[in-house]
Amino acid sequence: MATDADEAPLLADEPLRPGSCSRELELREFRDRYVFRSLDGGGAFAVARSDGSLRPLSAEEAAAGSDCKVSKIYGVAGMIRLLAGSYVLVITSRKDAGSYGASTVYHANSMKFLCCNEAIKHLTSEEKRDEAYFMSLLRIAETTCGLYYSYDRDLTLNLQRASKLAAGRVHKPLWKQADPRFVWNRNLLEELIETKLDEFITPLIQGSFQTEQFTLKDRLVRITLFSRRCNRRLGTRMWRRGANLEGATANFVETEQLVEYEGLTSSFIQVRGSIPLLWEQIVDLSYKPRPSIIEHEEMTKVVERHFHDLSQRYGDTMVIDLTDKQGDEGNLSNAFAAEMQNFPDIRYVHFDFHHICGGGNFDNLQVLYDEIEEAIQKQGYFLMNSKGEILLDQSGVVRSNCIDCLDRTNVTQSFLARKSLDSQLRRMGALSSAESISQSDSINDKFKKCKCGLSMVMS
Repeated sequence: MATDADEAPLLADEPLRPGSCSRELELREFRDRYVFRSLDGGGAFAVARSDGSLRPLSAEEAAAGSDCKVSKIYGVAGMIRLLAGSYVLVITSRKDAGSYGASTVYHANSMKFLCCNEAIKHLTSEEKRDEAYFMSLLRIAETTCGLYYSYDRDLTLNLQRASKLAAGRVHKPLWKQADPRFVWNRNLLEELIETKLDEFITPLIQGSFQTEQFTLKDRLVRITLFSRRCNRRLGTRMWRRGANLEGATANFVETEQLVEYEGLTSSFIQVRGSIPLLWEQIVDLSYKPRPSIIEHEEMTKVVERHFHDLSQRYGDTMVIDLTDKQGDEGNLSNAFAAEMQNFPDIRYVHFDFHHICGGGNFDNLQVLYDEIEEAIQKQGYFLMNSKGEILLDQSGVVRSNCIDCLDRTNVTQSFLARKSLDSQLRRMGALSSAESISQSDSINDKFKKCKCGLSMVMS
């Protein structure tokens, strides 16, 4: 992977492609304002340091003045208003994470909030304490892990969804193309959107992105694994559990496995998410706080809203519940199973992962696969050729969960992804009907390495 030092310098007069945003910006810090100027032949704007007000600038205005600090940044992630003014979040360093289609994907290595809060001197002592607390939260946001972005491609849509949208959509600004669920900084973009600074608006996704390649039959195979974390119920483990009343669940992640071989590209989607009930796990001094179900008259409606949303987006949904059947976890699992009886059109499969795969016997997941293989094959995967013609559609999705949507879910999704990868490669002609990537240690190791990187989704 390359760093910025390895990249060829961009020409100052290189025009922006329709729908793309500025790749590199010059940041000029004056005493009274910040000036952001595109180095890609685009525009400029200023942010007043007194109150955070935004103003587009002409080329002449952007170049005016010399008594300032000058630096290079790689994107504007948004703005937020607190008691004493605004703070602008900028990307200060990036890393080339690979490519998605013909576009480069970057990892945001570091970010920084620029302060526009001169009004802080007029705050009361209590307000200053509140402002200091909010600023401490902003410092945490600066170090958020797993943020990825592209300057000329929407990363929020999986290949199947993107391939079915109108061609003219790619000429819209990236933020207009994006699925709001997967834009990590969506709430930070409002003021930039209102000021119509489209070329400076950089949608970020939180999750993971990794690519690996290997050779089969003297032909190159490229695998891209992409996770997109939903922003509708964010929060860290223990503090954020279950669903809200709208049916959005904590730690909901869409995972896409892309395979490219001989002009063919396939996509296989899985999703994960917290158990879609109203429940909590209050943090205390115990090693493992007890999960508690919240009694609410809307419980069944919450579950219905969650699965209606999934069916609208992905088609037929199959639920794989990997929780234990004993203890507090068992109580939650039993409540989930009871609710699922209200939805006979949704297949619910319980698989006691710890009991069946205990001691690291993950090959026992074959027991689960044997039970659901027919449904998995019916859902299929998406496949298109080099002309963009759609050959196959994925008609449904598997939704997996344990308690934290981490270890058990990761291992299970990886197992199902490997089974799908074999099917995809056989359909593409890279494997015979009797062959599997598991028969090659080197290829299997690369797949596991890629999956390991993907599993590090923030929880």
